[in-house]
Amino acid sequence: MITDNISQEHCYDLIVVGSGPAGQKSAVQAAKLGKKVALVERDRYLGGACVHRGTIPSKTLRENALRITHMRANAKLSDFSLTDNLEMSVLIDRLDEVLKAHDTYMEKQILRNHIERIHGRAEFVDKKHLKIVTPRGEPTILQADQIVLATGSLPRNPDNIPVDHEHIYDSDSILSMLYLPKSLTVLGGGVIASEYASIFQALDVKVTMIDRYPAPLGFLDKDLTDKFVHAFETTGGKWMGETPVSNVYWDGHNVVTECENGEKVISEKLLCAAGRVANIQDLALDNIGLELNDRGLISVDKHLQTSVEGIYAAGDVIGPPALASTSMEQGRRVSCNAFGVKVGEMSQTIPTGIYGIPELSAVGLSEAAARKEYGDVIVGKAIFEEIARGQISGIQDGMLKIVCDAQGEKVLGVMIVGEGATELIHIGQMALLAHADVDIFVESIFNFPTLAEAYRVAALAIIGQRNKHASSF
Repeated sequence: MITDNISQEHCYDLIVVGSGPAGQKSAVQAAKLGKKVALVERDRYLGGACVHRGTIPSKTLRENALRITHMRANAKLSDFSLTDNLEMSVLIDRLDEVLKAHDTYMEKQILRNHIERIHGRAEFVDKKHLKIVTPRGEPTILQADQIVLATGSLPRNPDNIPVDHEHIYDSDSILSMLYLPKSLTVLGGGVIASEYASIFQALDVKVTMIDRYPAPLGFLDKDLTDKFVHAFETTGGKWMGETPVSNVYWDGHNVVTECENGEKVISEKLLCAAGRVANIQDLALDNIGLELNDRGLISVDKHLQTSVEGIYAAGDVIGPPALASTSMEQGRRVSCNAFGVKVGEMSQTIPTGIYGIPELSAVGLSEAAARKEYGDVIVGKAIFEEIARGQISGIQDGMLKIVCDAQGEKVLGVMIVGEGATELIHIGQMALLAHADVDIFVESIFNFPTLAEAYRVAALAIIGQRNKHASSF
């Protein structure tokens, strides 16, 4: 039975479990409020899956894939080809450098904010006490009135996909491959599946994407996903939609994927990217009566508090949008809420960024969602191949799309596909936050030549339709 006779050094105002984007920002915010904070992380380094197994490693690989793509596109300038049996370590050669720099930055931030970093695995004893098991197996009891769960997520591995991390990988282990494979099957059509499929295809791996849904990234505007699939297939990839998988196995030579329609796909390696689930298996949530919802996630209220008073959660562990950017803001807000610091409503105008090849990004309503909510809408598009910078940079399958109300005035959403999309989207985000009319994109002067000019082109297309519509009355 735990009592309150715990040494003062083990008592805190706030304990944060997990040091990913949400946990880190939660700990820092609480420390800046003058609170005594402990940050518990089971891994040796700070940053969680975002830093060490997800966002940073995959984007490092993507940058090298883009470099290789550019070298191929300029083959007249150099004699270039990838060597056989290319080691993966060569393709992510800067990863250790990037990770060390990021870890150093986080270490310094934790240190200067006087946050106590604790290396160990946490489990609940009750709602105010956590048992921490260190790597040496020495248990310690920590106490706090407020506890934040920011433990992130783990790959969801279906029962019929025997992930062995040697031939059949999940999204956490895919970059542990020793060599670049000749062929790869990717199961899934979500963000992680689409990013890795397009990146490996750019590296000359023969990639087949298989999913039960008709199109990848189904939450995005159809024009964007059509462009993505076209780019993927143009470079040699194969998309198999509406194709449920019945069985996967290693036959001693290759990975065999059996589909319910009888088709078999054979590849050297396979990536199972069938979504992610909350990383909570070691927390002993039963000890505080906290249950997961039907999606395997932790439910929270508008203050990011769980059903157990004093227990908060933020980041991937609570589910969509599961973006590093939103996780950071949730982490900041959860500490403000825990200690009664007033914050405004969290903005719902959040850009989505998918770092595939090509990039995809969106903010606001898609065309389909806008039509469902508003009825008639006016849409303007700018094709990057028709923009000077797009031609200079050789960007294909690039497009910027603006969705406006039926009057062609109010901006409802912006969608972009093509290199630079995740940067360009913030112009549209600012317009939405400012409730600006589409005319702002025409009245503004953009550098020439830039991809940002696409905003002006798309806006002019809308205004032209608006004027034509008005003159018909």
